[in-house]
Amino acid sequence: MNSFVDLLVPIAVLAVVVVLILGLVNMLRGGSANTSQRLMRLRVLLQFLAIVVIMGVLWWRAL
Repeated sequence: MNSFVDLLVPIAVLAVVVVLILGLVNMLRGGSANTSQRLMRLRVLLQFLAIVVIMGVLWWRAL
């Protein structure tokens, strides 16, 4: 179980980084503004989930 918990934080952070890069690439290429906006909203949601995961892992390790 600990190995699964150890993987949660890097996966959450990686998801945020991937969406951030996709949004930046879309903006730099002059892509659709709607797509960029959607990706940035997704990034904010993933950042929230990453914080929740990090706090959950810290709580789990404190047990």
